Amino acid sequence: MRLAKFLAHAGVASRRAAEEVVRAGRVTVGGEVVRDPARDVDASSGVAVDGAPVGGPEGRVVHLLHKPAGVVSTARDPQGRPTVVDLVPAGGRLYPVGRLDADATGLILVTNDGELAQLLTHPRHEVPRTYRATVAGGPVSAAALRRLREGIELEDGPTAPARARRVAGGVIELELHEGRNRQVKRMCAAVGHPVRALQRVRFGPLRLGDLAPGEHRRLSAAEVERLRRAALGR
Repeated sequence: MRLAKFLAHAGVASRRAAEEVVRAGRVTVGGEVVRDPARDVDASSGVAVDGAPVGGPEGRVVHLLHKPAGVVSTARDPQGRPTVVDLVPAGGRLYPVGRLDADATGLILVTNDGELAQLLTHPRHEVPRTYRATVAGGPVSAAALRRLREGIELEDGPTAPARARRVAGGVIELELHEGRNRQVKRMCAAVGHPVRALQRVRFGPLRLGDLAPGEHRRLSAAEVERLRRAALGR
């Protein structure tokens, strides 16, 4: 197995990130630094990252977490803030699939399956994500919803059309197929409705459901397969 794939399967990082870890000289095989992500290795090769041994591929797991506000969507935080990984004690290396702003809440996936994480977050697969936004500026008008559906011109270019519906006077749901930084907040602000609170309620075929903030559950094999099929457009 190629070294980058071995590291991804072992839960070190996504395959793309694992390639960068290797090129940075952080990986040794049999005690020697290796910078070639395509190097063939197996569980008996003595692979280590930053001096810590990496065993064979772990059992792959995916957890659905209800991220609370104030928790960051990273595996570790240099500022010492709580992370989504801290909330899912699984006894192995885990990392989040994509990001949610620290003040946002809702559905985020945490996994040790680097290949699946890369599949779900790659822009070409356009896995839909649905957000519920509580906004300022009074009841959201039909004209504002129409602009959101048609696409908004932002400083980094126009957004793709989104599905938008009004849940209540100042609450809307947006389904996006893109993953730009702070996209929902910027789109809503552009139509005169700054976001006061934001929650992701759906990721592909998965819904947040009735999980309380901070709670998580492990996805079944069938749910993981549905996610994979959603990313592949099947």
